[in-house]
Amino acid sequence: MSQSKPVYASFKSIGAYVPEKILSNADLEKMVDTTDEWILKRTGIKERHLAADDEYTSDMGAKAAKIAIDRLGISTEEIDLVLCATVTPDYFNMPSTACIISDKLGIKNVQALDISAACSGFVYLLSIAKAFIESGMKKNVLVIGAEKFSSIVDYTDRSTCILFGDGAGAAVISASELEEEKFIDVHASADGSYADFLVTPAPGCINPVSQKVLDEGLNFVQMKGNETFKLAVKTLTKDVKEILAKNEIKSEDIPHFIPHQANYRIIKAVGDALKMREEQVVVTVGKYGNTSAASIPMAINDIWESGRLQNGELMLLDTFGGGLTWASALLPFAGKSK
Repeated sequence: MSQSKPVYASFKSIGAYVPEKILSNADLEKMVDTTDEWILKRTGIKERHLAADDEYTSDMGAKAAKIAIDRLGISTEEIDLVLCATVTPDYFNMPSTACIISDKLGIKNVQALDISAACSGFVYLLSIAKAFIESGMKKNVLVIGAEKFSSIVDYTDRSTCILFGDGAGAAVISASELEEEKFIDVHASADGSYADFLVTPAPGCINPVSQKVLDEGLNFVQMKGNETFKLAVKTLTKDVKEILAKNEIKSEDIPHFIPHQANYRIIKAVGDALKMREEQVVVTVGKYGNTSAASIPMAINDIWESGRLQNGELMLLDTFGGGLTWASALLPFAGKSK
C-alpha cells in the first residue's frame, strides 16, 4: 500500500481592514496633557485609526477576512475552521466573535472559536492552524486578529490612550503537499506571573460589573509601561535568537522581520540586537499604533499591498502581549504576489 504524501500548513493569503477615522497626535494634545513631539519620541506613533461607534470587532474582522478569502480565490464554503484572536470581543464571554464573523461571511456549520492571548494572538492562531491542518483535520483555516481597542481605552489616561488603535487582519492557512510552502517553525509561550503588567481588570468574576467598576475605570486597560517595555525587549530578542538557531537560519537571511507593532523603540532595540538591516524590519506602528492581535497581519498586509512581499519569501514574526504571552514564527509567504 502506497504511503500518502505529508500535508503541510501554508500561509496562502492575507487581508486587512483599517477604520476610516484617524486620531492624530495633534488630536490627543487637545484631550490629555501630552505633545506630538513627546509621543513620537517615546513611541514612534504619529496617528492611529478608530472604529466608528457602530463598527464592531466582528465587522472589521469580517472585512479583513473577506479580502483574504477573495485574494486566494476560494469560496467561503471551502473554509472549514474560523479562528479569531481578540481581547475586545463583540460580547463579553459569549457568543464568540469568531461565530459572529462566520455569520457575517455566510460561513455555516463550521467550527469557530476565539482565543485571548492579547498581542500574541495572531501567532498563537498560526500554531493552532498548523496543528489542525497537519493532523489532517482541516484544509482551509481562516485566522483573524481583530481589535476595537478604543472600547477599552481611557482617553483621560495619557500613558495608554496614545498607544492603541483599531483594525483587523486575516489570513487563510491551507493544506499543501509542497514542502517549500510549509511553516518552518512556530514558538508560543506564556508566563502568568506577570499578569498584572498588562490587564483589563473588569468585567470578570474577580470584578463583576458594579458601580465601583465604573467609578474606578476598571473596565479600561491598565499597563505597567516601563516594566513591560524592558521585559518585551529581553523576551522578544531571546525568542527570535532561539527560533533562528534551532532552524539554523541567520538573521541577515530573513527578508521580512515583522515584529508586533507596539512601540518603535522596542522594534528598534530588538532589530539592533539581532543585527537586522533597516530594510529587513517592517514598521507600521507610526500610522496604526498598537492594534494588539491585529498588528502583525496588518503589517503583513501592508508589505503585500506595497509589492514588497513576494511568493516564497521568508517571514519572521515576533510578538509579545498581555498574559504575559509571547510567540514567534518562521514561515514563507505561499500566496500570490501582488
